[in-house]
Amino acid sequence: MPIIEITSLQTPGVEIFGTLTEAQLRNRLEPGKGIFIAESPKVIDVALRAGYEPLALLCERKHIAGDAADIIARCGDIPVYTGERALLAQLTGYVLTRGVLCAMRRPVMPTVQEVCRDARRVVVIEAVTDTTNIGAIFRSAAALGIDAVLLTRDSCDPLNRRAVRVSMGSVFLVPWTWLDGPVNSLNALGFKTAAMALTDDSVPIDDPRLAAEPRLALVMGTEGDGLPQCTIAATDYVVRIPMSHGVDSLNVAAAAAVAFWQLRAR
Repeated sequence: MPIIEITSLQTPGVEIFGTLTEAQLRNRLEPGKGIFIAESPKVIDVALRAGYEPLALLCERKHIAGDAADIIARCGDIPVYTGERALLAQLTGYVLTRGVLCAMRRPVMPTVQEVCRDARRVVVIEAVTDTTNIGAIFRSAAALGIDAVLLTRDSCDPLNRRAVRVSMGSVFLVPWTWLDGPVNSLNALGFKTAAMALTDDSVPIDDPRLAAEPRLALVMGTEGDGLPQCTIAATDYVVRIPMSHGVDSLNVAAAAAVAFWQLRAR
């Protein structure tokens, strides 16, 4: 692999690690062939094992023969950019505390039908824009038996660098795609839908009818505004997590973890 020493921010090829915005990375190539950035050897390793294609690496010198050696060897003949720590921080806008960034090809997104084909439990994420929450939801989904994740277009991109890092690479383990139709379109795929919301007619999360559903789609919204009324009205169940001490709700990532565990397929 070629090792390329960065001497300035104008070094050709390094713009993908610094000057391009997330939106520009997504549209860097023709549709379906954008770029995303994975951070840290552990996360990059998960992506490589899941079949994602590496395009370039940015690495502190000390990691070339250290933490990143195995990653570099597995990435084949792609450029490995390196340079002074201060220059790399100036390029990326932050200190590379984990030492390695990898630019990777975005996959062609599957259809909703494809990701749900063999799924028993899926989660629909509607209008959740916080990258930390998205990453945490994916990590819980991978750990607690969620078979697929569907997101509305007004949600944060799961391949956002911070979301990928918070998920510890779990975004590469759980099938996901964008949901462009209404939530009740999942009924045609055999799912009952359950909105996580506080309403007068909501049922507790331990209601036995929920666990008994052969295919269930949990619908989660941002903890600020919650799910819109039209989404709630379109679901088969409205579900609440019983609270104590006057607390009315949980952060969406925490609520997702509770719901995934309680309603996992038996």
